[in-house]
Amino acid sequence: MSALSPAHEYYPLQRAEYVMIALFWAFFAVLWSANALLSPSGRAVPLFPSAPVLLALIAAVVWALLTPLLFVAAGRLSIDSGARIARIFALVLLAVAVGFLVDTLFGWLRWEVFYEPVPGRGPPPGPLQRMSRLWFVNQFIITAAILSAGLARHYFRREEARRGEAIRLQAQLADARLAALRSQLDPHFLFNTLHAVSALVERDPRGVRRMIARLSELLRTTLEGGKEQEVPLREELRFLDGYLDIMRVRFQGQLSVEMRIADGLGEALVPNLVLQPLVENAIRHGTARLEQAGALTIAAQREGATVVLSVEDNGPTAPDDPPPVAEGIGLRNTRERLAQLYGAAQRLTLAPRAEGGMRAEVRLPFHTGADLRTVAM
Repeated sequence: MSALSPAHEYYPLQRAEYVMIALFWAFFAVLWSANALLSPSGRAVPLFPSAPVLLALIAAVVWALLTPLLFVAAGRLSIDSGARIARIFALVLLAVAVGFLVDTLFGWLRWEVFYEPVPGRGPPPGPLQRMSRLWFVNQFIITAAILSAGLARHYFRREEARRGEAIRLQAQLADARLAALRSQLDPHFLFNTLHAVSALVERDPRGVRRMIARLSELLRTTLEGGKEQEVPLREELRFLDGYLDIMRVRFQGQLSVEMRIADGLGEALVPNLVLQPLVENAIRHGTARLEQAGALTIAAQREGATVVLSVEDNGPTAPDDPPPVAEGIGLRNTRERLAQLYGAAQRLTLAPRAEGGMRAEVRLPFHTGADLRTVAM
């Protein structure tokens, strides 16, 4: 049943709550025992020395057994749903009934099992007499306090369940959005690569065969791989190397690539296919517009708790004045995926380089698969 169902839904007690109930009433058993030993009643005489302690222990056990039942009743009769007046009346009536029954039980144990009246004090009071004199008020107050605690617990657990449900729904929505973004990226990558292959069919048949072989490897990796949103950086670089091999063939030796990957970053988790759109953007709007050879620099380094990924090209610098360079689906998609995965803890920027060309930089939190397993445990 959903946590957003009617307010009188019952939330079962957990093991820790049973332990807390037992400890709570054990503490009161000690207090009641000390009070009975230090302040003996003048109307009764214990039949044996340990009678006050045993009676206190029995009282604590009775209340410990009743507490979970009263919590259930409080959850069923929560007053934030319909018929509030009737529910309040039912809670009060329940407190009176339980208080009277418990007082009757304790009276019987006291006068018939553990104590005897002092001579000349008269017979012990019966249930009707105890009720007419409101001797059950103490037990009524305890019952009302337990019901109040049960109501507070019910409201707390309900709000906790609602927050959990909201978080679960939000996570499902984020997963759906990420899956949609990923489904857009895969065909976009495929179409652009096929376009590069078609451009060399007549000029370089051998290169086309090499490109097709590399493309098949990339497609196999994409289709047979898992749907994880994050992969180790080493796997991302392996996929990127296959894409760059296709681009090297396309530009017939007019594209050089330099990798600057800091030691120890191979296991850092990064979004799947985060670098390929940046490289594609650098080639399409940068090196492809040059008459001379193009150069790319792909770097990854760690700055404290942040991983910095960057792609630099030596192409023409984008003008600072509007209109800015339009972001294609790959770059726009990457920006949205980063926002979905990391919220405000990420940043994707495009900026001109002083020596010419553009620099795309991604900043995201550093974490590894081992970190995630530790958090899960």
